[in-house]
Amino acid sequence: MSQRKRLIPVIVAFPLFLQNLDTSVMATALPSIARSLRVQPLQLNLAITSYLLSLAVFLPLSGWFAERFGAKRVFCWAIAFFSLGSALCGAATSLGSLVVFRVIQGLGGAMMVPVGRLILLRSVAPAFMVAAMVWFTVPPAIGRMVGPLFGGAIVTWTSWRWIFLINVPFGALGIALAWKFIDDLSADDVRRPFDFIGFVLMALGLTGLLGALETAGKQVLPAWENWGLAAIGLAALVLYGWRSRRRADPLIDLDVLRHPTYRTSIIGGTPLRIAIGASPFLLPLMLQLGFGLSPLDSGLLTVATAVGSLATRTVMTRTIRRFGFRNLLIAATALTSFFYMSYGFFRPGTPHLLMFFTMLLGGLFNSMAMVAMQTLGFSEIPKPLMSHATTLNSMAQQLSLSFGVVLGATLVSLTAWFRDGDPHQLAAHDFSPAFFAVGAMTLISMAFFIRLHPDEGQSMRGVPDEVEED
Repeated sequence: MSQRKRLIPVIVAFPLFLQNLDTSVMATALPSIARSLRVQPLQLNLAITSYLLSLAVFLPLSGWFAERFGAKRVFCWAIAFFSLGSALCGAATSLGSLVVFRVIQGLGGAMMVPVGRLILLRSVAPAFMVAAMVWFTVPPAIGRMVGPLFGGAIVTWTSWRWIFLINVPFGALGIALAWKFIDDLSADDVRRPFDFIGFVLMALGLTGLLGALETAGKQVLPAWENWGLAAIGLAALVLYGWRSRRRADPLIDLDVLRHPTYRTSIIGGTPLRIAIGASPFLLPLMLQLGFGLSPLDSGLLTVATAVGSLATRTVMTRTIRRFGFRNLLIAATALTSFFYMSYGFFRPGTPHLLMFFTMLLGGLFNSMAMVAMQTLGFSEIPKPLMSHATTLNSMAQQLSLSFGVVLGATLVSLTAWFRDGDPHQLAAHDFSPAFFAVGAMTLISMAFFIRLHPDEGQSMRGVPDEVEED
């Protein structure tokens, strides 16, 4: 693949770099932020899930905005808004204000990723898509890699507030690169009207479901109100699905789910995405609260998952070309499950080198599964539905990540409660059942991947090396 073609996926993946840097840094700094804001560490999952919820609620707008105002313009404005929200988070003085500013930050984040992926899919030919998707993973992998180290260093030597403020200069760099090197791509000649009722229904549905998940078991709401919130959310989503099939111009056209590979990517990949949301939340808490490590030492260990993810670039294209999408997805998912469960055997006395190597392999196989799944999912989508597909894909991803954070916090709290302990005083072994459950959950995805045809995604397996270098 030419240097120009490599540059596009790297630039449009820059928002993922910002998001992964933000998430991994914050995960490392959670105990320090909790002490500063005088709250319990597990309560800070509100700051994570509020951002993810904001992403999920406003993601449906991204496709329509890209069609209406142009993908390049929306992409740059989204990065700017994300950077502004980051600056506000750095000035937060309470958990409440941090949650509000994270919601604002999520408004920008909701536009960045799906619009960037839309630009990528329209700029790269199918034969080069695997290589492009691999390059697309490089910036976010770097963000995950430097995030724990950066977060540990900031918390150790300065204030946690810099974990948010650092996004501002990075955001300015991303805008400059996008404006210079990316051509604006309009989705269609005919602009579809905005489905306001559909947006309200989807926002109400996602807010209700994730709000019920977040408050469950925390005695924030009475049990009947919690169930009522979940029922309202589910009813709103069902109503949206019924209504969208009767409209010519729905906010998100659910017909994209009729394509088997895309349906497998969205539905079958959900357990895998949930695990991805839970693991980065659990690992820093286990290492710091359970093992007593410093934020910097914790960051030096958890950076292994990002190193493994970054190493995917060296093997991914040839592996898909040799074994195909189906075989790779099955093997990588099984190995991801194994390594996630192995984290549950970590103890304070486990050699750090062994933990680092285990997390490195976990990051490698997890990344291979995700790249293969994301690439294959778009192999059958026609151009008119591409903006709908990228939006729904990003929404499903953020919902799964949010559920993963909630699930991880809930499992750890339940384990502490069952041992007759205080959920606010976590021990090392309180995290083991959570990792076992998360690892086992990823095996559900294999039931969907096994059904794929061995030759699925043939046109996207890549091109010979001598052509790729042209």
